[in-house]
Amino acid sequence: MSQLANTSSIPERGWLRARFDRPRTTVRWRLTLLYCALFLASGVTLLAITYALVAHATLVPVKRQPQPQPFNFVKAAPRIRAALRSTGGQIVIKRVTETQRISDLHQLVVESGIALGIMALLSAFLGWVIAGRVLAPLRTITATTQEISESNLHERLQLGGPPDELRQLADTIDQLLARLEAAFDAQRLFVANASHELRTPLALMRTTLDVAVAKPGGVPPRMKTLDAKLRIDLDHADRLLESFLVLARAQHGELGEESPVALDQMISTALAARTDPISAKQIEVHTTLSPVVIAGSETLLARMIENVIENAVRHNQQHGRIDISCELDGGQTRLVIKNTGPALDEHAVAQLAQPFRRLAPQRTGSENGHGLGLSIVAAIAAAHGGNLRLHALSQGGLQVAITLPHATAAQTAPVPA
Repeated sequence: MSQLANTSSIPERGWLRARFDRPRTTVRWRLTLLYCALFLASGVTLLAITYALVAHATLVPVKRQPQPQPFNFVKAAPRIRAALRSTGGQIVIKRVTETQRISDLHQLVVESGIALGIMALLSAFLGWVIAGRVLAPLRTITATTQEISESNLHERLQLGGPPDELRQLADTIDQLLARLEAAFDAQRLFVANASHELRTPLALMRTTLDVAVAKPGGVPPRMKTLDAKLRIDLDHADRLLESFLVLARAQHGELGEESPVALDQMISTALAARTDPISAKQIEVHTTLSPVVIAGSETLLARMIENVIENAVRHNQQHGRIDISCELDGGQTRLVIKNTGPALDEHAVAQLAQPFRRLAPQRTGSENGHGLGLSIVAAIAAAHGGNLRLHALSQGGLQVAITLPHATAAQTAPVPA
């Protein structure tokens, strides 16, 4: 059974750290740069066109010179002197006019460049704001989708606004969530019903064995050996079905009657019940248990504690070690169990919270469980508002960390010793 949300995900971090963890290259930055680049290209093009038009409009037209006529120096002498004076004046006027024209064009370029720079900064700011407004529905979709897990598949995005592409994307995700919810419900219902219905044939098989062994006159030795082996297999099948039922119940969030539970007392009880296998492997157990109280199902929480301790004992090595700590961390209770063992792959360890996932062939035998222990732990923790994290230790072995919300003052009541 696959899980929609990874139960070993990292818990929520602070706002400042989350901002630094965001990708530096975002769609909003790319859209802002695109808007700014388009504005600059349009502004530069407009400035070039304006410059060309102004430069053309301020050109001094060159008058066409008349055709030369027969020249009389005597008669033209006064006119020549006047023309020289007039030509010099025209040259000066032309030079002043051309200088003023060049200065005006330069002033036009400078002032237009300053205006373009100011508008570029303004366009970058406006582009950032507009990109944020455009991408706001995407942020809503992302944030809501991240909050939806296997335990709350009934939630939907329900994005408002016009029926555009973003609305279609949100509606498509809602339809996908609806199909996932139906598939998960059908899968859980099948597991629960199948586990319940299989109890009857197993009970009939036990009854048949009891009748066969209780025949008058006794039974052959080989029949007794076969009876013992069948009963071992039936016990294993019973445990498997019981695990299926607990898993289905936890995944449905059916906690039953909630009560304050002393987690440290549960850990001590589970360790005391496994004294023999711990002694057989000569495992050192070190505990740091603070008195903590959890509000929830006593039956499910006891099963969760038993599973993690059983896993630490069963998959430990000879002369190994188990470290158990249970303490308050802010408003939450943090239970950490470390056990020695062979080196494990971190990626493979992250998959152990899924049903029927094992790490190595030596963990696949019936005597080593059926691969539901940690998936049950993850489901029970999630049903109580907590989470499970698995980590492969560098020196070998496994670390199991369970985070659960601490009981509030209203939920706390006197806990029987």
